Amino acid sequence: MTTSILHTQTLGTLLQEHARSYPEQLALVDGDVRLTWPELDARVGRIAAALVANDVRRGDRILWLGQNSFRVIELLFACARVGAVVCPANWRQSPDELAFVIDDVDARIVIWQEEEVGDSVRAGRDRAESKDRALWLRHDADAVDPTSYEGALVASDESAAVGAPDVDDAVLMIYTAAFEGRPNGALLSQRALIAQSLLMLQLQKLDGSAVYLNCGPMFHVGMLFTTFPVLLAAGTNVIVPRVDAEELCRLIETERCTGAYIMGPTIDQIVELNADARYDLSSLRVSAASGGAWAAMTTPDDSMWWSRPGGYGQTETFGMATFGCLGGSAPHGRPSPLVQLAILGPDDELLPPGEVGEIGVRGVTVMNGYHNRPELNAQRQRNGWHHTNDLGKREADGSVTFVGPRVRMIKSAAENIYPAEVEGCIAQHPAVAACAVLGVPDDTWTQSVKAVVVLREGASATPEEIIEHCRERIASYKKPRTVVFVDALPRVPIGFVDRDALDEQHGGGGYPGGWNRSA
Repeated sequence: MTTSILHTQTLGTLLQEHARSYPEQLALVDGDVRLTWPELDARVGRIAAALVANDVRRGDRILWLGQNSFRVIELLFACARVGAVVCPANWRQSPDELAFVIDDVDARIVIWQEEEVGDSVRAGRDRAESKDRALWLRHDADAVDPTSYEGALVASDESAAVGAPDVDDAVLMIYTAAFEGRPNGALLSQRALIAQSLLMLQLQKLDGSAVYLNCGPMFHVGMLFTTFPVLLAAGTNVIVPRVDAEELCRLIETERCTGAYIMGPTIDQIVELNADARYDLSSLRVSAASGGAWAAMTTPDDSMWWSRPGGYGQTETFGMATFGCLGGSAPHGRPSPLVQLAILGPDDELLPPGEVGEIGVRGVTVMNGYHNRPELNAQRQRNGWHHTNDLGKREADGSVTFVGPRVRMIKSAAENIYPAEVEGCIAQHPAVAACAVLGVPDDTWTQSVKAVVVLREGASATPEEIIEHCRERIASYKKPRTVVFVDALPRVPIGFVDRDALDEQHGGGGYPGGWNRSA
């Protein structure tokens, strides 16, 4: 039985209804660009037509290689109408990492940015095997340039047919961290985005008066976790290319932003910058428990979400699968009403309360799968559950405790760093015989990366050389901050690195969830 059109709401039809229902409401603000809902709808129609004119069809990918922009939102709505998928990629990556993404996405169209990131993008394109299969359009160029995003939009026929996508089609692709040495693109459906956003509307008490400052990276689910609810509520999304403390203060004051994605170190910068109260930040709602000068500058938020923010989730579940604000004795609260959650044993059997096992999730917000990873999808989706690769336990009152990743993960501010990826990079250095990476506690960034290296016999290297080697090959935030050289790595009897001993010897700790067991 197929779903009737009478019972279907897609992101495309939602935008059309917003254009009729909120003709004067601002949808997007980005620098000098200010788009009402009808103006956004009109541009999205032309972009969707341009996609079709360039042979974009259902299931095809559009790759975004640039910083935050209102055009990411436009592309998402346009892809929703065509049945295509937009993938905003991490613009901070090295050329080698960008080349991997370009090849892996295998996009029909690549939208790229010249300002600040152009050199890296071009270097990545030159190294990609699939560089000539896509149409490349520069987004920060004038419409007179036929190879620009705006040029393609102007040239499009807005009356062109754009197809009939399904609400269960993937529309957003977000890369996960390199858990097993390479990142994987999680495919999230229109239904998942709409359902999770409707729930967050209630938990965050959002409506058309919401003004959200998109200052976190749009390639992170954590940033988009409020972007989409504000879109559904017909509120306003204010977008900045990247974080600058003074610019954030200016925008909060001038646009009267009610919410923002701001990390702790940036909050500290704002508090110092605004010590003389030169900016009025009172429109911004933050946790009532934040305290100190930050709380004095802002307004406490009385929504259910901020009563006990957070929970457990991952990119593959479009953010939260459990919510602290749903109560319970465990720190990560109870599962969302949109999912089922199970604690699974080695044979995928359901474990009783109190026992630690792998967290399994299924429900409307779970991804469709990873792009172009059939074997991994079969493994992660076996027996009717999305296997998260995370450990947890169910408490007696039904709430959930997240114990930690099945392998150690390093947390640096908002970034997840998996040791396997950094170790693989260091191992490419000709002087390195063996290496291991650990996270050490950091008062500012939660953890910093430390590398423990064994050199080949007769070879030499300095810590600075190892760090620079990584800087050239992986994103800068993943590189080790410190490097130490040892004669041998501690190992368990079967030969694997003894991670617990490594932490004890070299000051490791502070892993997410208090993870302190050997991988």
